[in-house]
Amino acid sequence: MQPADSDIPIIERLVVVTLFDGVDLLDVTGPAEVFALLARELDGPTGYEVVLAAETTDPVTTSAGVRVLPDATFDDLAGRRVDTLVVPGAVRVDAERHVRAVVDPALVPRVQALADGARRVASVCVGAHVLAEAGLLEGRRVTTHWSTARQLAAEHPGVRVDADPIFVRDGDVWTGAGLTACLDLTLALVADDHGQELALRVARQLVMFLKRPGGQSQFSVATDPRATTRRVDDLRHHVLRDVAAPLTVAELAERAHVSARQLTRLFKTELGTTPAAYVESVRVEAARQRLETTDDTLERVATACGFGTTDTLTRAFRRRLDTTPAQYRARFRLAG
Repeated sequence: MQPADSDIPIIERLVVVTLFDGVDLLDVTGPAEVFALLARELDGPTGYEVVLAAETTDPVTTSAGVRVLPDATFDDLAGRRVDTLVVPGAVRVDAERHVRAVVDPALVPRVQALADGARRVASVCVGAHVLAEAGLLEGRRVTTHWSTARQLAAEHPGVRVDADPIFVRDGDVWTGAGLTACLDLTLALVADDHGQELALRVARQLVMFLKRPGGQSQFSVATDPRATTRRVDDLRHHVLRDVAAPLTVAELAERAHVSARQLTRLFKTELGTTPAAYVESVRVEAARQRLETTDDTLERVATACGFGTTDTLTRAFRRRLDTTPAQYRARFRLAG
């Protein structure tokens, strides 16, 4: 069960996003926007201080031609404890449309210094090449944009490159795949700090899927649109808070003070699905998270997520993800 918003301790976490000329614009603004939208959901402090840092405070020209003004210099941050270091990337495209990641050699020691003592480090898109040059990816499983994955593997043979996932977590190092995957990666960082329910709410603000470690096959269930009435919204959060509860149509109808038939109409109108199908989708998401992040047996996962038996769990996975729980875990189990 996730804690209520008022129970979440506000701990100031310094999030540093590195800037340099030619950086991909969305790599910078995407993570910052996710952290900003969290404030809207919390109606108060998020616990994050997001700082854009560069060599100087002069405007930085991004790959899109848009100029961004740094908040601080790298030297300004000396001595400060960095909680999360976010490293964007940059590419060069030649006349034959071949894409190569480029790394500014002057940036590498700056990243090394900032990463030293940071609680976690994350690369966005081809920012993985910067982390690799800084020696932070050696022996780790990582991802990057598919167009530069071979380059990363060739230049850094000690790095285990997997071009398929949207993002990969290996211990305290997170790596993301493409430009828009920076949103998925940052949502996962928010979920890691504040819980899955808050990350879901931010994802809804972005009108997007909440993709945890999925491949390009899109192993993900869409986040539910916010209900148009308080009654259904309260039921939805009730389901999210305790997926192991019975959560029958009769129980949900009683909680909402309506008949089972009326409840089904409300869910169809506001969420586009039936109460039973909605509950199953939430339970599958909960099971996916446990399969990705724990060593729990399938029996324990089935019980904790409200399926009761492994047969029921397996049928739900086949129906919604066209795979089995064991196959899903083998493919998407997070390291670290």
